[in-house]
Amino acid sequence: MAWDDTASKIWMDGEIIDWKDAKIHALSHVVHYGSSVFEGIRAYYNDKGTAIFRLEEHIKRLFDSAKIYKMNIPYAKSEISDAIIDLIHVNNIKSCYIRPIVYRGYGELGVSPLNCPVNVLIAVWEWGSYLGEEGMVNGINVGVSSWRKPAPDTLPVLAKTSANYMNSQLAKMEAIDHGYDEAIMLDYNGFVAEGTGENIFIVEEDKIITTSLCSSILNGITRQSIIQLAESLGYEVSIEKISRERLYLADEIFFTGTAAEVTPIRSVDSRIIGHGKRGPVTEKLQKTFFDIVEDKTDDTLNWLTYI
Repeated sequence: MAWDDTASKIWMDGEIIDWKDAKIHALSHVVHYGSSVFEGIRAYYNDKGTAIFRLEEHIKRLFDSAKIYKMNIPYAKSEISDAIIDLIHVNNIKSCYIRPIVYRGYGELGVSPLNCPVNVLIAVWEWGSYLGEEGMVNGINVGVSSWRKPAPDTLPVLAKTSANYMNSQLAKMEAIDHGYDEAIMLDYNGFVAEGTGENIFIVEEDKIITTSLCSSILNGITRQSIIQLAESLGYEVSIEKISRERLYLADEIFFTGTAAEVTPIRSVDSRIIGHGKRGPVTEKLQKTFFDIVEDKTDDTLNWLTYI
C-alpha cells in the first residue's frame, strides 16, 4: 500500500476528500475500543475494463457485520457500492484493493458505543499479491500458531471486525519470528481454523476439504467462490473438522481470500506438503479463478461488476 499517497482521494461520510484530509478525532470510540467492521474487495483490470469481484456479496457482508454489533450504517447498500465505483473513477485506477470501513466515531468514551456516531470511510489503492508473486507459483511456508481462534461465545467471528484481527496479528508476528510466511490458526477445540487473514483448503486424493464455520472462521467470499468452482469442475468438496496432523499428510494445501486470492502452501511446520510446490488441483482452481477475473473465460456466475 502507498502510505504517502497524497495524490489519491478517499470517500468519507459522503464526500470525496484528499487522502491527507481523511482524519478522525483521537477520542473516537474506534481508537480506544476497536469498534469497527470492514471489508476487503478487489477490482481487476481486463480487456473489458475494471471489474469489481463480487461487490454485492462483500457489501452485504459489511452490513451483516455491522448488524451483529448494532451499528446502523447511515447509507444504503447501493450508496456504498456507488461510492466505491465513484472513488475508483476519481482516482483513475484500474486494478485495486478496496477497503470500506464502518466505525464508531467521536461521541463519548466508555465501553458502551451507543452514543457514538457511525461513520463510513472508503479507500482504494494498488496492491499486488498479498503473499508474493513467487508464492502464487511455488507456494509459501507456514507454521501452526500457538495462538488460537476465539470460542463462539467470546467474539463473533462471522463479523469481519477490526478487533478480531488483534488475534490474527499475534499469530502473524509469531509466524514471522519463526521464519514463516504465514500462520495457520487452530480453533478453540484444537482443530484447524484458518490463516491470519485467509481460509484454508486441503486436498486428499483429489477430494477437496475445507473447515467448517463451527471452527471459528470467517465465511470468506473467495472461499465460497472456490467451493463453487471446484464443484463445477467435478471435484468432491467436503466441509468438516480438520485435525492438525492431516495438514502434514495432505497432498495439497492452499489459502483463499480477497488479498491472498488462491495461494498454495508448500510446507507446514517445516514438513513438505506433497511435492513441495503448487499441486495440480490448486493450479487448476487458481487458473479457473483468474481466467474469470481476467476475462479469459465467460463470467457465467455474474461475479464481476464492471465500472
